[in-house]
Parts: sequence; C-alpha cells; structure tokens
Amino acid sequence: MTYAVENRRIEPQRIACVHRRAKLDQLTKVVPAACGDSWNLVKKLGVKAGRNVAVYLDCDVSGEINMEIGQEAFEPFSSTGDLFYSSTPGGEVITTAHIGPYDRLGEAHDALRQWAADHKRTFAGPNWEIYGHWTDDANKLRTDVFYLLTDDLQQAEP
Repeated sequence: MTYAVENRRIEPQRIACVHRRAKLDQLTKVVPAACGDSWNLVKKLGVKAGRNVAVYLDCDVSGEINMEIGQEAFEPFSSTGDLFYSSTPGGEVITTAHIGPYDRLGEAHDALRQWAADHKRTFAGPNWEIYGHWTDDANKLRTDVFYLLTDDLQQAEP
C-alpha cells in the first residue's frame, strides 16, 4: 500500500483511558482488550466518548511499551481508580491513514519512519493510533497513525 504522509500541527485531544504495559508481540491482544476495558468503564461512568485510541508513550529497557488505551473523550471528567483522563500529544506531527487489516499496521509505521529519515526529522517520543469505526470488512478498516516530531530547529547546534 502507498501511504500519503502529512506533516502538520495538531492540538491535544482528550481521551478516557486505561494504562497498560506490553511487549510488541503482545499488542494484538493487549490493545483490543484494553479498548474493551476502557469502553466498559466509559459507559459505566457516563462519559461521552468516541473512537478507540492507543497512545504508545515509551518503551523501557525490558522492551515493554507504556501505553494509554481508550477512547476520545468529548468532555473533561474526573479520573477514577481505573479510568484516567489524559490526552494525545499536541504539536508538530506526521500522520498517515492505514486502510486495511490491523495486522498490516506496521506498514504505516514504516512509511512514517521512512518519511522522517528522508526529511531528517526526529521523533519526540510518543506515537498513537486512532481507530475508525468498526466494519466486518477488514479491508475497509481505517486507522490514523501519528508520530510527534521534535522542533529540529531548536535541536541544531550553534
């Protein structure tokens, strides 16, 4: 698949989320389960929410990824024991839309990493995915993938 990469500035987006940690090879099980856990809490608490979101914050030395997984939150709310109020990062990003099965999402991430290398840009850390509405046709699933960029001009040495 060919990916159109867009470079733009975005505002943080509110999310209702649960915190999870997992290794890369566990994401296909952990992310959907966490989306379900968060959705159940959102409904129980009456939080107005939208699409599923997974924010990959960082990876520790053991290879575990720290994540915030949940839904878009349409209004602020108070965090509870298991459901947290957070947001996606804001700032300069590169983004692309992946249309197709989730098991091929790595191709979208590869395209964004290649764009950053080609344009000599540096990632600021977090990346995230916003999942479109469910369809039984895996070839029509939409996932928007985002990577936060550093302000490379401030990184240049004098």
